[in-house]
Amino acid sequence: MILMNLPIDWLIEPLTFEFMRHALAVGVMAGIVCPVIGSYLIVQRISMLGDVMAHSVLPGLVIAFFLKVDILIGAFITGIISAFTIAWLRVQTRVKVDAAMALVFSSFFALGVMLITLFRSKVDLDGYLFGNILGVTTTDVWRTGLVTLVVLGLVKLFYKEMLFYTFDRIGAEAMGLPVNLIYFGLMSAVTLTIIASMQTVGVVLVVSLLVGPGITAYLLVKELNQMMILGAVIGSIASVIGLYISYYVNVPSGPAIVLVNFTFFVLALLLSPSQGLLTRPEIIRDRSNND
Repeated sequence: MILMNLPIDWLIEPLTFEFMRHALAVGVMAGIVCPVIGSYLIVQRISMLGDVMAHSVLPGLVIAFFLKVDILIGAFITGIISAFTIAWLRVQTRVKVDAAMALVFSSFFALGVMLITLFRSKVDLDGYLFGNILGVTTTDVWRTGLVTLVVLGLVKLFYKEMLFYTFDRIGAEAMGLPVNLIYFGLMSAVTLTIIASMQTVGVVLVVSLLVGPGITAYLLVKELNQMMILGAVIGSIASVIGLYISYYVNVPSGPAIVLVNFTFFVLALLLSPSQGLLTRPEIIRDRSNND
């Protein structure tokens, strides 16, 4: 009887603490919204743009903190500026997109670090870089919930247009779709998603939530909408498992969530029915022929 109660007690004990309830709420929401937006970045082959924008919000955070305004506003503004700087360099110059990303990534992050020194800002740089999910407040939970609902609502509303744009930008432009506005909308959604996820894993690891569950789902399903749904399920489960590991093993929650995501990816890479290294149909046929 005692053994039967152990798993239940093991699951319930962390929920008796308010900070864990807040952490789980924010972690699950970030685990859902990040893969949904990250799926667009994956299929457009610009996954690293998420990492670039995550680091590019630092100057906005510092300036907003110095001016005593909502840091969400400052982070959003500099995140959008970085995205449009990359787009401008790509269109107006011979600079390739990867070089533009590298330049913007390093320059905006360096500007943020310099502003921290100049303003003598008390921005928690460690929390920004590596996350502080166990320190989230009720306000943070509501803010993350609002961002999640807005982003998911916009994805649902403009799914067809985004699908067309993602797989055939030239065709979408020829059909009269406002591709520049769609790009602005996607970058806005990416920025909001990053801001909502910063406390979960920090900007250093946020790309894992944006990309990890999505590429795991990519190995298992074929349609973009299925990839988003399965990625959201994987991301939310990974967040919960990572937080429980953090609680019981006493390790940082952000890296724990990231490593759980990576574990899911490795399992899919090995065991996916169609793409798995151990289970692909041609591999099974080769084994049968050898036998």
